[in-house]
Amino acid sequence: MIIGSQDDVTKAVLEEVARASDPRFKELLSAAVRHLHDFARETRLTEAEFHKICGYIAKLGQLTTPSHNEVVLVAGSLGLSSLVCLLNNGDQGQTETTANLMGPFWRMNSPSVENGGSILRSETAGEPVFVDAWVRDRDGKPVAGAEVDVWQASGEGFYENQDPTQADMNLRGKFTTDDQGHIWFRTIKPQGYPIPVSGVAGELLRAQGRHNMRPAHIHFMIYKPGYKTQFSQVYSSDDPHLETDVQFGVTRALVADYECHTEPAPDPAVTGTWYSLERHFIIEPGDAMLPNPPITGKASGERPVRTVLARS
Repeated sequence: MIIGSQDDVTKAVLEEVARASDPRFKELLSAAVRHLHDFARETRLTEAEFHKICGYIAKLGQLTTPSHNEVVLVAGSLGLSSLVCLLNNGDQGQTETTANLMGPFWRMNSPSVENGGSILRSETAGEPVFVDAWVRDRDGKPVAGAEVDVWQASGEGFYENQDPTQADMNLRGKFTTDDQGHIWFRTIKPQGYPIPVSGVAGELLRAQGRHNMRPAHIHFMIYKPGYKTQFSQVYSSDDPHLETDVQFGVTRALVADYECHTEPAPDPAVTGTWYSLERHFIIEPGDAMLPNPPITGKASGERPVRTVLARS
């Protein structure tokens, strides 16, 4: 089609998209074209603004490395990751769910650990925590033989892939549920942390007057054939940033209490104050599939400098 006016552009593009043979691809791309063109019309997007947006998109790819994923970081800080999760879990967004964000720091092939073991692989700051978690189906029955991948930040707020001072795969481990759908392990109490702000995510947050803090949490990924793979995060009820999580990930179903103890710990090697954490997860029938991991390696060089933005 030869373009006669701005209205012809959308029509011409959609006519070409309609040639696609994959129905779902056609549906997605058609909707994307319509919404993008409507966005440009609604905002009367200027040429300078268009080129700035293109620069942001290009920079997202340029900043993504084996140990950092800027695309996932920005998707989270715009609430898109949380929205997609809630639309696709809890009976397609109809009920409460223990599913949550995958996040930008999941690595595939974390080491297997026996129940009762520790995910500490190097000297790591933080208060001792003993975690008990149970996996059940929608009828409340235990799910045995499920793989539960666990990962978290340290007591200083660094994931091992960010921090060259931590051992490879520190604070990561893969467990298997027993006949009661139960796993248990030792770790340390995580700290909330600022997401990196040296790239596009930081520029967008500064422009909004937002802080860049995530509340303290532990990640769980539950995998078993016959069930939909569930990513989850369990948030600490005492964290000051629950209401203003930069990634919009906190749901009421996933806020948990760490119980403080002074009596002897389950592991005699642990002395003094320690914490316990208990959590139940509900998984749904579906396909057991894993996404491509957002990162595949570990950073080298100096430990990154933490930058905390103030909320205006």
